[in-house]
Amino acid sequence: MTAPTTAEMIEGIRSWVEIESHTADSAGVNRMMDLCARGWTEAGAKVERIAGRDGLGDLLSVSAPWGGHGPGILVLCHLDTVHPRGTIKELAFRVEGDRVYGPGIYDMKGGAYLAFAAYQAITRGGRTTPLPLRFLYTSDEEIGSPSSRALIEAQARNAKYVLVTEPARDGGKIVTSRKGVARYVLTTHGRPAHSGARHQDGRSAILEMARHVIDIEGMTDYARGVTFNVGQIMGGTADNVVPARCEVTLDMRVKTMADAEHFVARLRALKSHNPDVSVQVTGNLNRPPYEMNEAGAALFAHAKGLARDLGIDLAGVLSGGGSDGNFTAPFVATLDGLGVDGEGAHTMHEHMLASSLEPRMNLQRRLFETLY
Repeated sequence: MTAPTTAEMIEGIRSWVEIESHTADSAGVNRMMDLCARGWTEAGAKVERIAGRDGLGDLLSVSAPWGGHGPGILVLCHLDTVHPRGTIKELAFRVEGDRVYGPGIYDMKGGAYLAFAAYQAITRGGRTTPLPLRFLYTSDEEIGSPSSRALIEAQARNAKYVLVTEPARDGGKIVTSRKGVARYVLTTHGRPAHSGARHQDGRSAILEMARHVIDIEGMTDYARGVTFNVGQIMGGTADNVVPARCEVTLDMRVKTMADAEHFVARLRALKSHNPDVSVQVTGNLNRPPYEMNEAGAALFAHAKGLARDLGIDLAGVLSGGGSDGNFTAPFVATLDGLGVDGEGAHTMHEHMLASSLEPRMNLQRRLFETLY
């Protein structure tokens, strides 16, 4: 048999997309893992299923039946999506010209399936790869990989290269660096009072928080690649009560580890403007920055040469979003964005481009075949 055709890959991706697998829906995620495991087993790979924890779905660790246990290629894929169960009724799988729609098809079931198709393209031809070939399918990437991070990092320490099948960017560019992501909760504690009779006795937690919100948002520096976003704010109890408590959620993005350390220290050092109101800061750096380093640059140069042979002018790009590649790039050569081209991640017009399937699958295949 030959490599999977575009039509075959579309049908395979359809079977994956039509099993809804919102991160919080562990039953749906596990149905997706069932299908994925079955396909890999039928393709002759060794499949290990790891039970999910903390209410999350299972994970799959897949190994090609060659190459032994030494350092090899680790391919990272996630099968959870941001779309709640029932989205398929509104965002039905459909093909409209070159666009193929469906929840999670671009981010990232299309790319995750291409990894499987690239493996099939190799094994159907009776070939193997120079390095051991391993795939990890996770269930919680969309919420920061809290249950899978340790396994990702452990498997990456036994890898010479990590390839991530997140979607392509901006017309087919792959991701060569990503911003780090920090998530924090800020809480202010004041003193309640009747807003009419005893206003002077109160200490407003919301007023204190408003000052911090202005200060924090003011730290955004687009030229430096640093952004702060206060995404949610909650506080107070009633219109006629000086608010005793306020809470905000904060998202921070940074390009470098040096900036991560600098701005995390600034957040941790926040002091109250009003000495009668306290400020509490909790949270952490959810994903470290994925910075282009020497090993990553060499891997990108290799991929660019392979792409040229396939008629693709491959370019790299910085992404503001995080991925599991953020965890591996600091210590192993990592290349991200090797999935399908398309648009609309996390939206109701999410789609992949059918014309990207064969070129992107073949790029993954050639990376598997040529990395030593």
